Amino acid sequence: MTDNEIIEKTEDGSVARVRFKAVSAVATPRAMEQMAENYESAIEKYNKEPLLVAPLTILDFLCIHPFGDGNGRVSRLLTLMTLYHFGYDVGRYISLERIFEESKKTYYETLEASSRGWHQGKRDVHPWLNYCWGVLIRAYKELEERVGTIRTGKGSKTEQIRLVVGRKTRPFSISDIESDCAGISRDMVRVVLRQMRSEGLLTSTGRGPASRWLKK
Repeated sequence: MTDNEIIEKTEDGSVARVRFKAVSAVATPRAMEQMAENYESAIEKYNKEPLLVAPLTILDFLCIHPFGDGNGRVSRLLTLMTLYHFGYDVGRYISLERIFEESKKTYYETLEASSRGWHQGKRDVHPWLNYCWGVLIRAYKELEERVGTIRTGKGSKTEQIRLVVGRKTRPFSISDIESDCAGISRDMVRVVLRQMRSEGLLTSTGRGPASRWLKK
């Protein structure tokens, strides 16, 4: 086993500098176990916000850097898996891999900024969190543009969802709206409900399947 380093290369392939020295090979198995334990504790024991837990888990994975090659590809698969775990299914319709690739420069800059001090527990996670949230926002905007503007006999999908919500007088779930909007995906329903919440039209309580929405 050899220790891994995250390096920056020049155009001719030579090493320009070491961006980050990963966890030593001998310490990697325990570091991965600790990462998994932290993930489970944050979700099950402390009920932390998934949009914090998921990106920070990926950051830890990239800093541990367990494989000699392919860590980036695996991290993006883990990103999809953790998002699916919490019901954020936008990656089924919009390629997050493409968005990461198109923002590669920012990806590496924020990863370097947030990995600095990681070994000492003094990292600044904000650059990485802002980047990951930006990727999600862009994906949902693309989903809205691709799906929400498609016209049907009843108007756009966004308009249909808003009309159904407007008729609700009691707290409702995403499933309630989905069942009243035939042919519209649950992910699209989520996008519109969150948009309406940001506009101050809705409030939400709970999380996951138990979450309920209510008009203000």
